[in-house]
Amino acid sequence: MMAAIVAKQNGHQVILLEKMKSLGRKLLITGKGRCNITSSLDMEEFIKNTPGNGKFLYSCYQNYTNQDILQFLKEQGLEVKEERGNRIFPITDKSQDVLKCFTKRLKELEIEIRYNTQVVQILTEQEKEITKVVGVKTNQETIKADKIILATGGKSYPLTGSTGDGYELTKQLGHTITTIKPSLVPLESYEKETCRQLQGLSLRNVEIKLIEKGIKKEIYKDFGEMLFTHFGVSGPTILSASAHLVRYKKIDEKLKNRLIDLTIDLKPALSEEKLEERILRDFQDFKNKQFKNSLDKLLPQKLIPIMVEKSEIDANKPVHQISKEERKQLVKIMKKLTIPIKAFRPIEEAIITSGGISCKEINPKTMQSKKIEGLYLAGEIIDVDAYTGGFNLQIAYSTGYTAGLLEE
Repeated sequence: MMAAIVAKQNGHQVILLEKMKSLGRKLLITGKGRCNITSSLDMEEFIKNTPGNGKFLYSCYQNYTNQDILQFLKEQGLEVKEERGNRIFPITDKSQDVLKCFTKRLKELEIEIRYNTQVVQILTEQEKEITKVVGVKTNQETIKADKIILATGGKSYPLTGSTGDGYELTKQLGHTITTIKPSLVPLESYEKETCRQLQGLSLRNVEIKLIEKGIKKEIYKDFGEMLFTHFGVSGPTILSASAHLVRYKKIDEKLKNRLIDLTIDLKPALSEEKLEERILRDFQDFKNKQFKNSLDKLLPQKLIPIMVEKSEIDANKPVHQISKEERKQLVKIMKKLTIPIKAFRPIEEAIITSGGISCKEINPKTMQSKKIEGLYLAGEIIDVDAYTGGFNLQIAYSTGYTAGLLEE
């Protein structure tokens, strides 16, 4: 949508081909239906928050910034608000209202949109040493065009229309597609039973770490919110962790060999000493109770049986009989609850796709293919992806805008 708008504003004749029967289906489900439009961070920070080839986006981010998209929405009559973590949302909390801004502008510019139209082939011809685009073949007709912007999305959330078609279309033209993997995706655990018992429990203000066992290497660290599910873990910090993990060397092999652990610090604001003092105070208050009934002030109800089990302290032991060693063991587990990670959830459940058309084959200043003259690429189809927090949508606007300029 952004690419079509910019191309039309620059005087080009534009036809927007949409495979589905309506536009922006992926946009509608972002931010749990609220649409996390962008981040208020400085554009330099966007590169740091894009583990997948962030530097490639330098020109695009300069061409079209977070301020530019907010200005565009404002011109269409939509106000925004900022929430924790620099996240920007529409004031109405409805992604539908963001989509309306795009569709309204498309209408104002009288851009022709053809729905239920699937592109099956990009047509090219050879002129001396140069291959250039001459049109597209769709499920309905052949359309002549001297410039084509391909913005078909990745492979995640196929019901929105992102079914990986763009990879096939560009592969036919000789482009390299790097390995397609899920990113911003929940993680499965080997301890399924533990996670099932904790299903639905949301933990806030915890610190998570992904560790490679054996060499004890810290792969990723984050602070915030996470969620237990019937298969493992999810939530904002876990999704961002997955974006890092997907790029980790020999990750599939390491997951298979049980070498990756998630550790959760349930009380990151307290040192081990302070936490022990806190537990001592609670034990004082509950000195005549059994151990299993003494943790109510400290932990969510659902977590207590798991912590009792992992501490290996007898659940029925009276609190005043708990030894110093046992207390220290409880502190260790609360500061480092360990969940072994088994796998990524399937790509159909991923928010975005990691991998795509190799950045080496695209001019970062114009988004034109280095292989095919007149072919421009934008959005998730490219091998770029970022953490959660509005960064991936900004990639879509910025690359769409740059491609839409149709510069040589």
